[in-house]
Amino acid sequence: MPIRVAVIGGGAAGLCAARYLTKKPDMFQVVVYEQSDQIGGTWVYTEDVGTDKYGQPVHSSMYYRLRTNLPKEVMMFPDLPLKEGGRTSFIKHNDVLRYLKRYAATYDLHKYIQLQTRVELVKPITSNDRTTWEVTVKNAEDPDAVPQVHVFDAVMVCNGKYAVPSYPDIPGLETFTGKVIHSHEYRHPEDFQGQTVVLLGAGASGCDICVDLHPFVDKIYLSHHKQEITSMLPSNLQQVPDIASIDNGSIVFTDGQRAEADALILCTGYLYNFPFLAAECGVVVDRMRISPLYKHVLHTGFPSLSFMGMVWSINPFQLFSCQVRFAMAALDGTMTLPSTIDMDTDTQQDYEYRRHELKYPHHYAHKLDSMQWDYKKELLQLAKVEEDDEAINPIFEEMYNETHHLRTKDLVNYKTRSFEMSDDLKSWELL
Repeated sequence: MPIRVAVIGGGAAGLCAARYLTKKPDMFQVVVYEQSDQIGGTWVYTEDVGTDKYGQPVHSSMYYRLRTNLPKEVMMFPDLPLKEGGRTSFIKHNDVLRYLKRYAATYDLHKYIQLQTRVELVKPITSNDRTTWEVTVKNAEDPDAVPQVHVFDAVMVCNGKYAVPSYPDIPGLETFTGKVIHSHEYRHPEDFQGQTVVLLGAGASGCDICVDLHPFVDKIYLSHHKQEITSMLPSNLQQVPDIASIDNGSIVFTDGQRAEADALILCTGYLYNFPFLAAECGVVVDRMRISPLYKHVLHTGFPSLSFMGMVWSINPFQLFSCQVRFAMAALDGTMTLPSTIDMDTDTQQDYEYRRHELKYPHHYAHKLDSMQWDYKKELLQLAKVEEDDEAINPIFEEMYNETHHLRTKDLVNYKTRSFEMSDDLKSWELL
């Protein structure tokens, strides 16, 4: 009997899961549940903010002029070059969506995907030392639809991590007289024409939105607690420390400076969110740490429940391909897992290494950054995948690092550069 797998989400990670699962039809049967009316996940741009036409929270965090902050040559899935966007490397969000749709068409994935189907509940059923999963789904466009319950042998959670905004606790925020939005709701720089804007947070979203805004606004205050950005920056941008409090229209920073602002954009990240997981799943999210996950993927108590793409500061699409094959190897017996105790010990050791050796804060529990390259190799080795796999080709690490170098030097203009990669994936050139 094939192993029945439910994939939750039809974005990049879910499509990747479907591609590899359907590659072994004698071993796996797969259904992908996607609550929206098209595939693509966070790469589906919409002008909507708040809730969509079905009354559900808007999933996408794309803004209108967004371009990727990694070159497309690095972003591609193994075995399918990303050609969308022409000779440009840092491509528009709609180019990425076109690529994802071509990926689905290339591997004939649509027949496995159920659109407008929202997963309401995932519940483990254990009998005779064997766990199956009751997955309750409902038609997303019909509030009166009767939920349906299906039984699976495994569940892969691929619902993304850029949909539920994280809001900071700022004293006096409720008194602010200007406009307050999270970066999740940002769409057009023209909405802030001629204004003074404070952006809180200097991560990827904060820096990208600064670059998008600067030709349109009068003044930008970039508030953050990271090391000062040394890149060339717009002349109308000033770096300031964290926000201490807000007093009506005045924003007070921790060094005592004040700024009179028209708008405050909270670029403060996102929360992991699994509202469909029953309490019996035993999944705990503690301040951005998901437990108990072995290698950031497998539930140590229920290894047939896996999570794709929860790690961050990564080259995503190729990493998804490694996580998916790792989870599959646990399901089909290719890989013999350690005991639950040993997996929990390994997971805790990884966490302690981050806290004590790397000096990471607690909420960096799933950050990879430079660790991602060895991590991918480890997953594929454990899954007994051939070493020459395209996902761990060192050329991608080289281009990823070069992109970081370009961004560090010139945040405003680095996306005007292009990479050219040889057809055999053995060399590249920066144009």
